[in-house]
This record gives sequence, C-alpha cells and structure tokens, in this order.
Amino acid sequence: MCDEHHGGHGLDERGCRCGARMRGFVQPWLLLLLKQKPSHGYELMERLGADEQAPDVDPGLLYRTLRQLEEDGLVRSTWDTEGAGPARRLYELTPEGVEHLHAWAIEVRRNRQQLDRFLAEYQRLFQERR
Repeated sequence: MCDEHHGGHGLDERGCRCGARMRGFVQPWLLLLLKQKPSHGYELMERLGADEQAPDVDPGLLYRTLRQLEEDGLVRSTWDTEGAGPARRLYELTPEGVEHLHAWAIEVRRNRQQLDRFLAEYQRLFQERR
C-alpha cells in the first residue's frame, strides 16, 4: 500500500515511514528477551533483528541501553570466558528488572487502549465518508 501511494520509497509526503518498526521501544524488548534467557549483546542483536515486530537497533544503541539498564540495577552482567575467542559479557535480568518489565507491560496496555480508541474513532470518521 505504501509503495503504491508514495512512489515505492516507503515515505509519505510528510516523511512518515509506512510500516516502519516501532522506535523507542528497545528497553522493554531487551528486558523481555533477557527474561527468556541470559544473552550476549551480539545474540540480543540477532534476536531483535529476527523479529519484524521488534524495534530496529544498532549496536551502539544496544550497548548503551544495556549499560544504562545495568546502572539502573535492572540487568547484571558477568564475563563469559568459556569457548573460543575473547571473553564476552553475559547479560541477565535482575528481580528489579522483572518488576520494571511488569511496569512496562502495564504502560503498553494503557497505550494500546488509547491507540484502539483512536483507531476506532478514525475508522468511524472515514467509514461515514463513503
């Protein structure tokens, strides 16, 4: 749809990306992935990249976010020296991180309700035009 209406470049006349991944949602995704299992940064990058619904993240943002989560006590890391190659940090969720993840879920539910209300009103207005 976006390509048909906007010359195939995925941007509308205001510069909005049609079908773009949600931005600013890296922190809760990382917490969720770390709740599933402790992981190295590179593995987290791969797991985020494999899910079309997860946010786009570059390595710099990923590692800055992990450092901030660790400073906030939501994540802890240890050096993994097993296996070939240099030591790597293994990140895992703390009990405080689990609580923060719960708080994120509450906020997402609240936002979803607001978005559903907006979309229902939008749909009502545009269906009336037909």
